[in-house]
Amino acid sequence: MSGSFNGRINIDIKDSVPDWAPYAQPEAPEGAPSVLYIVLDDVGFSAMEPWGGLIETPNINRLAARGLTYTNWHTTALCSPTRSSLLTGRNHTTNGMACIAEATSGFPGSNGHIPFECATIAEVLGERGWNTYMLGKWHLCPADELNMASTKRNWPVGRGFERYYGFLGGETNQWYPDLVYDNHYAEQPKGPEDGYHLTEDLTDKAIGFIRDAKVVAPDKPFFMYFCPGATHAPHHAPKEWIKQYKGKFDMGYEAYREQVFQRQQQLGILPESAELSPINPYADTTSHDGTQSWPEGDTVRPWDSLSEGEKALFCRMAEVYAGFLSHADHHIGRLLDYLEESGQLDNTIVVLVSDNGASGEGGPNGSVNENKFFNGIPDDIEENLKYLDVLGGPETYNHYPTGWTFAFNTPFKLWKRYNFEGGVADPLIVSWPKGIKASGELRHQYNHATDVVPTIYDCLGVELPEQVKGYPQIPLEGLSFRYSFDDAEAPTRKETAFFTMLGSRAIWHKGWKAVTAVPAAPGGWPDHMQDRWELYDTTKDPTELHDLADQHPGKLQELIALWFYEAGRYNGLPIESRTAVEILTTPRPEVGKPRDRYAYYPDCAEVPEAAAVNIRNRSYTVAAEVDLQTPEAAGVLFSHGCKFGGHSLYLKDGRLKYVYNFVGIVEQMVVSDQDVPTGRHILSAAFEREGTDMPTHGTLTLYIDDQAVGSGQIKTQPGNFSLVGEGLNVGKDVGEPVTDDYPGERPWAFAGGTIKQVIVDVSGEHYIDLEKEAVAMMSRE
Repeated sequence: MSGSFNGRINIDIKDSVPDWAPYAQPEAPEGAPSVLYIVLDDVGFSAMEPWGGLIETPNINRLAARGLTYTNWHTTALCSPTRSSLLTGRNHTTNGMACIAEATSGFPGSNGHIPFECATIAEVLGERGWNTYMLGKWHLCPADELNMASTKRNWPVGRGFERYYGFLGGETNQWYPDLVYDNHYAEQPKGPEDGYHLTEDLTDKAIGFIRDAKVVAPDKPFFMYFCPGATHAPHHAPKEWIKQYKGKFDMGYEAYREQVFQRQQQLGILPESAELSPINPYADTTSHDGTQSWPEGDTVRPWDSLSEGEKALFCRMAEVYAGFLSHADHHIGRLLDYLEESGQLDNTIVVLVSDNGASGEGGPNGSVNENKFFNGIPDDIEENLKYLDVLGGPETYNHYPTGWTFAFNTPFKLWKRYNFEGGVADPLIVSWPKGIKASGELRHQYNHATDVVPTIYDCLGVELPEQVKGYPQIPLEGLSFRYSFDDAEAPTRKETAFFTMLGSRAIWHKGWKAVTAVPAAPGGWPDHMQDRWELYDTTKDPTELHDLADQHPGKLQELIALWFYEAGRYNGLPIESRTAVEILTTPRPEVGKPRDRYAYYPDCAEVPEAAAVNIRNRSYTVAAEVDLQTPEAAGVLFSHGCKFGGHSLYLKDGRLKYVYNFVGIVEQMVVSDQDVPTGRHILSAAFEREGTDMPTHGTLTLYIDDQAVGSGQIKTQPGNFSLVGEGLNVGKDVGEPVTDDYPGERPWAFAGGTIKQVIVDVSGEHYIDLEKEAVAMMSRE
């Protein structure tokens, strides 16, 4: 850190005394440990073996054997909010992350920007001599900042990380990820046909980042934030990893819960007095005035009610998920092996967590292509069964049903989004052989995501500075749990934990917990002053089965009042009560204002969908200005989206072609009826919307200059091509292709001429179904 110059300056340098101290790089204390965060996504409490799960995780087991397994650790119920707390040691609403980064509301507690007054651990340790690296999912940046025109202040390199490789949004295709390298978008090094999978790629880069620095400064410690996409949807894994689970979930999700519950009690994860929660605890619940029912999407279909085909499909979905998790565990093992072989592991504090409970985003029926649901198109069981043998591969964008969500949250009720334990009780392992005497033991003290940073600072002997990068710091809001490392019986020192998420609220205080029994969804039951609160003594009833609100009304009111007090301290108000349309139409900052005509060029970075032209439910024209130098000119002129939803204009076999891939269900192709001549031309596809029915139908006409050369009827998606996925490219299709009809090989680059520009004109009347778009955005989380 810079300081005053304490040397001596004379006219002649020979008579002067230098002082390098103000200019020297910061140095960590000698022997300081490195820190490795491993943050898994949507894993749930009971998928992995250390918590009684049946999915094999030998390398995570190895961490547990070398460290401590925590059974009473809590998150915020969603990914962005939890990750903000893991990095800052403050509550998610203090961090401006009341919900995911895409669902901001413009208030101090919900704006999608972690304030610089809440420095990340990378910012703090980077100024004290640690190298800082981030790999994988970020999801801490508002949608308007996820493009090359935007400030990078909230990208990882803007928040203290020296190196970054991963994806900025909440999810990505594991076979065709949306990659960012440091501060620019990047193409994946190879395709799945050559063995590519994102988790392997992230692990390779993680090892490489550490090695790059260690060959220069072997003793310099690092902080690494390693966040694979596993196991957030889409559930993608190599076939050999899926195959090893064939038949292992045929018992169904209800029997799985019973088996895992018994294992949890045998392992000591749960006390013998604990009880297993029912699968549909609130299915018959209605709003206080009786006008609204519990959402069907947040229920479970009993296993015995399924057809044989549904059982086969649902079992396969669980097999894919299990293979995805075991595959991630394997690559975590590669990273641990490198650290062990290089002599670093014993003095590395490893913290492994899941960011929230298992996900219910698949609904009661699951999906082989989530984009159907997000476009208001129901899955068809017979159609889905056709994908049974390729589920988890590049052909699908899949998610299991809510029955498996409940199973992987055993013994708790409900899931991600909810502030019941199913949404917020999650795995935590801490391993540090050089600094923790105990190993292979359980710890039952109550902890929260806000407590991890204070614990790390405690272990490193670091105090949060009063200022970081010139910003005065908000004090840490979590509490170090280092006291529990060597004392299994130490009483919990934390007194209070505050929860709020999408209208679902809870407060934990000295073992008692009050939680609202309402749906955690946009526009659920909006009159929050009438919400019914339940009361639980979690020391005796960890699975929240026995509501004590009627027996202890005074205690309940005390906790409700405490919730409002904590909400006032941590920017927890206002409570979300709007409909999905209102959330969608909230004015938010935009780096590029909507316009009637958009110009795109070859050799530019991919444009994310949030920043690209919006052609949804309107007439549009895609026009490419080209100079064709040979009759064999071929390749992609323009692409937007992928096979699960997208459109593309390209040349093949001398003909102009346009494909609109409707939600991955049908490729709608229009082909010119004549060859495209050489020379300079405008090649275009013009869609004219007809009527106002949804999905939008109309005529797509191809043109060479002003001559119509082919037309056909198509329908277009009511929602995004991909809420967090492939964007727009000119002259190539770098990720998963919109169509398999492209000529040549990846990235199907245009050859045989030049593309000057591509213009997308949307000056026609704009018709948009705001409700469907809003539900799609919020459902993805």
